[in-house]
Amino acid sequence: MDEKIELQSADSPTAYVFTIAGAFDLAGDKGRLSVELEESGMDPVEEVFVGDTVYVRGSRAVEEGKWASALRSEALTRYFLRAPLNDPEHLLRQMKAMQQVSNEGQDQVNDAPAVHYRGTIDHATATLRMTAETKQGLHDLREKLGEDMPVYADVWVDGKGRAVQARLSYFGGMKAMTTMTLSDFGTPVKAEAPPARQVVPVTAGEDVLLA
Repeated sequence: MDEKIELQSADSPTAYVFTIAGAFDLAGDKGRLSVELEESGMDPVEEVFVGDTVYVRGSRAVEEGKWASALRSEALTRYFLRAPLNDPEHLLRQMKAMQQVSNEGQDQVNDAPAVHYRGTIDHATATLRMTAETKQGLHDLREKLGEDMPVYADVWVDGKGRAVQARLSYFGGMKAMTTMTLSDFGTPVKAEAPPARQVVPVTAGEDVLLA
């Protein structure tokens, strides 16, 4: 999987761009991801998913060389349209709740034809598993705008019925867009927990990522 997350507030010229790449076995609940914040000068953060535990190295939550561990099912996100701990299943769960879906025709994804479907997701789905602070901020923004915050959902499906690309986007009081591209289906994925002596458990509410 390759993922790009773009975040920018309306009153700031600075855009924050996260890139995430790695391999993930959705059926086996395991994977390895590398997370970077572009133009930050920071080293990439490594994530290993094993069942309901996520191990994070390069995190600011623990000392250098150690892995922070958190429960995947309890993790929350502080960012709009960014999954808790960058969990790819979270984005796919949001995409599954698409409404008002239309067929937008055929595009090319991974150098192969794919049918593009577009719809929306509701506010409850868009704010799924967000921290209370972030939810309140979005509520305040909705009040300021005096309208709902429609989030567009786009998915591209190949000839075998597989989602090969998914995107959530919002442009209003801010810009938020997450695009995930999937490829190399069926390739074995290796992901193992680090040695216990290198692991420092943290609570799910703590931010164990780089930003």
